[in-house]
Amino acid sequence: MEIIAAFAVGLIALCLIGKIISLPMKILWKMITNSLMGAVMLWAVNLFGAGVDITFIKALIAGVLGVPGVIIVLLMN
Repeated sequence: MEIIAAFAVGLIALCLIGKIISLPMKILWKMITNSLMGAVMLWAVNLFGAGVDITFIKALIAGVLGVPGVIIVLLMN
């Protein structure tokens, strides 16, 4: 009986550890995809002649915020 209880506690602990580790990975994955989409959108806007100067601050805004960041950069221009 003690073995079954120890196994159950270990399984629950393993599930909790997996949940704790997966949450930051989801946030990191979302930040990476937002950054890529923001960079592609900023490049596409410049490709079609919007004339946005790509500076470090504007690239940072577009990368962190994604598509809404590109819209903010366009409104700032």
